Amino acid sequence: MKFSQIIPLILFLLLQSCNKNSKFLIAIETKSKSIQMTYAPDKRVAVYDVRFALIDDQIIAKGATDSKKAYNELLEYIHSSNVIFKNELRFLPDTTVGNQKFAVAKNSVINIRSLPKHSAELGTQALLGMSLKILDKKGDFYRVQTPDSYISWVDKGGIEKMDTKKFDLWNTSEKIIFTEITGFIYTTASAESEIVSDITLGGLLQYVNENEAFYEVKYPDNRTGFVKKEESVRYNAWLQNKTYSGENIEKTAKKMNGFPYLWGGTSTKGMDCSGFVKMAYLMNGFIIPRDASQQINAGRKVNVALDFKDLEKGDLLFFGTKATTEKSQRVVHVGIWLGNEKMEFIHASGNVHISSMDDSQMNFDDFNKNRYLGSRRYLGTPDKKIVALGQALQL
Repeated sequence: MKFSQIIPLILFLLLQSCNKNSKFLIAIETKSKSIQMTYAPDKRVAVYDVRFALIDDQIIAKGATDSKKAYNELLEYIHSSNVIFKNELRFLPDTTVGNQKFAVAKNSVINIRSLPKHSAELGTQALLGMSLKILDKKGDFYRVQTPDSYISWVDKGGIEKMDTKKFDLWNTSEKIIFTEITGFIYTTASAESEIVSDITLGGLLQYVNENEAFYEVKYPDNRTGFVKKEESVRYNAWLQNKTYSGENIEKTAKKMNGFPYLWGGTSTKGMDCSGFVKMAYLMNGFIIPRDASQQINAGRKVNVALDFKDLEKGDLLFFGTKATTEKSQRVVHVGIWLGNEKMEFIHASGNVHISSMDDSQMNFDDFNKNRYLGSRRYLGTPDKKIVALGQALQL
């Protein structure tokens, strides 16, 4: 065969190869979307940021995921297709994090943001002593996962990084829980001594010792101090004495009445609507989903008729936009039903306050009544999304 005849053949084969890989690029992107919907449909609680490129007749996979099943299924699909492939996909956590794959919040409240920068939107918060899983690192920020599975970024100053051994020691150590709205840790067993730091409702510290009026405590970064006994309690005793009831949910919720609204807040320094609900349930022994649009998918549906007749104290009320033929339901607000003759509920909007669904009451909330979507009952409802604090921590 003459050289002049070989060139067109080579070009033809190259074109066929390019066409094959171009078609496969479309196929793998479709498959990847399917995998994402199966293993990571909610980006707030799972990482699946995967993209593909065709460079020099080679398929390149880039990005990251924290789902082992998603990672393996994607690679199996690519390898079974017999294409030229370069894997630059990261399975988190990886070597970027190293062996310190866990962390504990070491400030009274730490801000966890949507992106690895201080100017990013506040996604959620963590309380002093809260355990976190580290997934990734970018600059001075770490991508962490909270006990309610929420994934966002926190700056290094708010956390104490730990390896598995140190993390297990922290989680199994005896602790105290702070039960007042806000307070201080002191350098000595005296309220007249210097302050180590502030502390807020739900904060945890390691128990060291005690006297008549103070607990001696240790921070996750090994700082020590003293907290008033009248403002705190031994954690295990607190758990064991918990009575799960609507009355206790109401008592905790009303304790936060008047607190300021803060988008992304989940602490007594400021809270959004779902953060307020989350805090009320946390102080009654439960970890529940972070956002209202996630909370509506937990528990048991009640009040199907939307008439408020079969609701019980402690049930969650959800508000937003009803579904239409063109759009799905959109949940934007949540509150806690108080179950009294005034048809009242408590919620965070502007601040934490009590409103009513009865138009004869002075605090009637016409706006929210008109966008009421339904309710869910958490108490007494087995659900893997509603985690009792006494259960073993899974991160």
